[in-house]
Amino acid sequence: MTEDATHDVLMVGCGDLGSRIGLRLAERGHRVLALRRDAAKVPSPLTGLSVDLATDVPALPALSLRYLVVALTARPRTEDAYRATYVDGMRRALDAVAAAGQVPERAVLVSSTGVHGEPEDGSPVTEDTPPAPADGPAAVLLEAEQLFHERLPRGTVLRCSGLYAGDSPRLVDRVREGTDPDPGRWTNRIHRDDAAAAVVHLLTRAEAPDPVYLGNDDEPALLGDVARAAGPRRTPPIARGTPPCSAADTTGCTGRVLDRSSLFVNHGVTLDDLEPHVDRPSPPPPRSRCPSPGCPTPASGCRRSPGRRSRCTSARWRSSRSSCTACWPRGGRPGSRCRWARRSRS
Repeated sequence: MTEDATHDVLMVGCGDLGSRIGLRLAERGHRVLALRRDAAKVPSPLTGLSVDLATDVPALPALSLRYLVVALTARPRTEDAYRATYVDGMRRALDAVAAAGQVPERAVLVSSTGVHGEPEDGSPVTEDTPPAPADGPAAVLLEAEQLFHERLPRGTVLRCSGLYAGDSPRLVDRVREGTDPDPGRWTNRIHRDDAAAAVVHLLTRAEAPDPVYLGNDDEPALLGDVARAAGPRRTPPIARGTPPCSAADTTGCTGRVLDRSSLFVNHGVTLDDLEPHVDRPSPPPPRSRCPSPGCPTPASGCRRSPGRRSRCTSARWRSSRSSCTACWPRGGRPGSRCRWARRSRS
């Protein structure tokens, strides 16, 4: 690619995740211009443009824009830092795009599932769950999403859960040191390569994507299970007064659980379809087997039992004929709310 080639992709932010997205698009033959504070850190064959979006409007070269991706990173995790990066920084980048007379065919903003907080009723979070930010940085992210949709009405927000792999092993370091205080807390994760592949999928699929998707893997995991899988470490203590919690018995578990993203359910794709070579960690072995006929016994354990009048119609199990009294991860009686399934009396 020559230096004066017209770029058809603009990356607003090109850190670890942004670089993975840009490289995948370059492999498809796209010419990618990436905005970053230090253009020398933008990987080849992407073209870097140095700009500090917290203070400056970028001077863009000639563009023939098809795709725009906003994948910014703010440090530290404070309301001021988030506003300077996600709201003011993105606004400056979008102002520059508008001044260049460019309207992208597709645009994706990488946001966070943190905008959802934790539902009071313990129900799983889906794309239809109203946002309820629990702190200042999450509220700023939601404001950035609203600005993105105002400026790019056909744009798509991908709310990613906790990213893992790459250059941020903080979770693994914490659990190996035994410093996490709550092994009974649900954690939702997605591999950086899966997140990058999901962004490319949303940009390039034939059908127009929806305004919002969750970006997370197929299974939530308890922090205690993540700790056991992380290797030798001190066992994280259970907070005083908190009942023991496991994937087989979720009484006392805390935190939000993300339902399977409609990106995979409605688009008919799997993580392996998007990124087949990712080495994802295996889920922990089942703690108990389910006696219900036809139950596939999910890897994290199931507490179904036969002979009751409610049915589990969850797409996760795909075994609606087997009766169900308690769908993982939280139990319930026939007719009560199930976290993962819509149940009906038979």
